[in-house]
This record gives sequence, C-alpha cells and structure tokens, in this order.
Amino acid sequence: MTEWIEHDVFTDFGPDRLMPHPTASLRFVDHERTDGLRDEVRRWAPKVPGVYGMIDAVGRLIYVGKSKALRNRLLSYFMPTQEEEKSGRIAQSACRIVWETQPSEFAALLREQHLIRNFRPRFNVQGVPQRQRSVFLCLGRKPAETFYISRDVDPKAVAWEGPLMGANRVTRVAEVLNRFFQLRDCSNKTKFQFSGQLQLFDLEIRPGCVRHEIGNCIGPCVQGCSRAAYQKQVDLASDFLVGRDEFISVEIERLMKTAAEGLHFEQAGRYRDDLKLVKWMVNRLQDHARAREQLTCIYPVQGCDQRPIWYLIRRGVVEHALEAPKSSRITKTLEKQIRHWHESDNTVGTGYVRCEENLAIVSGWFRKNTVEQRMLRRVTGEPLLSQPAPQQRLGDSKMCG
Repeated sequence: MTEWIEHDVFTDFGPDRLMPHPTASLRFVDHERTDGLRDEVRRWAPKVPGVYGMIDAVGRLIYVGKSKALRNRLLSYFMPTQEEEKSGRIAQSACRIVWETQPSEFAALLREQHLIRNFRPRFNVQGVPQRQRSVFLCLGRKPAETFYISRDVDPKAVAWEGPLMGANRVTRVAEVLNRFFQLRDCSNKTKFQFSGQLQLFDLEIRPGCVRHEIGNCIGPCVQGCSRAAYQKQVDLASDFLVGRDEFISVEIERLMKTAAEGLHFEQAGRYRDDLKLVKWMVNRLQDHARAREQLTCIYPVQGCDQRPIWYLIRRGVVEHALEAPKSSRITKTLEKQIRHWHESDNTVGTGYVRCEENLAIVSGWFRKNTVEQRMLRRVTGEPLLSQPAPQQRLGDSKMCG
C-alpha cells in the first residue's frame, strides 16, 4: 500500500474544514482484477471510521461512501450476493479504492456529504441501494410563486425547507402542495396575466394547462385571480413551510373520508397517498424546527484516535470544529473564541461557514442516537469545563438549551 500520488484525473479529496487535526494521507489500493482488489482491501484497509472513493480505469471518481469500519464496508462490495446489485457493479467498475480515515462516525458522515456534493460522483448521483439524494423544497420564482425542488438553497426563494432526503418523494410533495394551495406549477416562461392588469389588445387568454379548469390552480396566467389573491395563497403556503400551520393534513384527511363515504374509492386512494406524503413532510418540518430551536451548542466527540473534537452547532447546523482544550489556560482562550462565535449571527468574515445541508445529518444523528444528547454543552451559562480537560468526562456534560 502506498500514499496517493497526484498524477491521475482524481488526485485528492481536498481540505476538510471540519477537521481541526492534521488529516492522514489519502491511502489507496489498486488491482486490475476484482478478486485482487478484494485481497488488497482485506490486507490493508483499517477497521476504523472513514470515507472512501471508488476510482475507475481512467482515474475518475465514480462513488463516495462512508463507514464506521472501513475494512468491513469495503469487503461487503465483493460478496457474491452483491454481484447483481448496484454495489456489485460499482466494485466491478473500480480499479482503485482510496480512503481517508476519520476520528468518528459523526465526522465521517459530515465529510461524506461534503465530498458527494463537491465531486458529484456518477453512482452517487444515479442512486445506490438505500441511498437518497438530498434536495431543498423551495417556494418562490416570481411573479407567480410556486413550490419547486432545488439541489441547493435558493437565495431568491420566499421560503425553503431542507435538506430533505429523497428527490422523487420531495418532488411529489411539491406537486401535492401546489395542488392544495392552488399555486401554478408551469414553466417560468409562461406569461402571467393577473386580473386588473391592462392589455394593449383585447385578446383571448388561454390557460397553459387544465389545472385552472378543474380547480387545482387559481389561474395567474389567465387573469383568474388578482396579484393580491395569489399572494394570499403564497402566504398560506409559506406559513405551512416554516411550520406555523399544519391544517393541510386535517383537510386532506377530511377530503379522503368524504370521498370514501361517497364511494369514490379511487379518489380516496389518491387523497390517502397525498396524506402520507404531507404527514412525512410535517414530521420533517417538526424535526428540523426542533433542531433549529434546541441545537445551538457544543458537541464534544471522543474520536477513536483519543483526540476529542468540539463541533460548534448553531440552529442545528455544524459551523466549525475545534480541537478540545488540554489545559485550563487553553480553555479560557477557547471560551472567548466560542463566545464571540455565539454572539455573532453573521458568520461572514469570522472563519465559520454555515452549510445548511448538514442540518438533516445533525437532526437525524441525535434522533437516532439519543444517548449522544447527554454530551451536548451549553454555549452560555456555566464554564465550558468545570475542571481541567484531561479529567473531564464527556458523558457528564450538560444538555444544550
């Protein structure tokens, strides 16, 4: 096994801004045959957390993954039962496997997400078993706002929520919400004509689709509503998206029961499917709202390398990572730095960067690992360390407020 040398198409994963320690050199194994690559993995890959990449014959990064035990995860690609699955096809396409060790599973999760969004490897984009792409559900696009999905936060959107896992599911949610709030879902190239707008010529305006005729859109393209009336629907949709109104679930359930009682079972089935999607969305909204409300804190993580890292989390998003202090003197210096971070909402120019994409990782991590919540520390209040760091037990730290 050797260190990665920079002469191929793919050279390196790049810097890790959420790693305060010097990162280990990128390692790799390669072989022209799949069974030979498996043997190299068995020989050299460590059983520690980390991220890995699959490189094809021409040096392209085709897949990125993470694991809390690299060796075990990489060997799973070569199992006979995986040959017909996409994971098996990934292994068959790979001539080289690279990996970068991480101090913890949490660190590997954050690093994997960054690498996927940075490199967009082919097999990650196309999807693999049990992997879903994250997207944002946005409300915007003037002059007639609509729900749509975006890979990144749209700064021009009226409101947005995310990241949400599963692009196909979120697309269906957008369709249901546009239909429920009677918002348009047509292209922005459509010419919109609100009632009250003056026209140079008295021409017949035709709708771009049948949604206005069947009552699923209030028709901003055919003067079916005024700008004020359409804005009222946009405001209702925005209230739902920011979690201030959940009436949509109750209303869809009422429509489903009414259709069933009228023996319109096909229509009731469609409402049932819509209700499942909306309830899933409401749960994600509530989950993210709790994270934003409760998770402004320090999350100390003891790595497998015995070097603890303090993750600075603001409103459910990891903004920075610091090496845990090893003495009282360093602790006092670090406290001032953390207080300054906490008191400044604007992170521009401070060295801290908000990456909204990791909100889903953070909220999901603490939802699944409830014991980890006991490790969270308040940013304000009592001292960060009540005694010198070497004697501090991470499990005894305070919950965040």
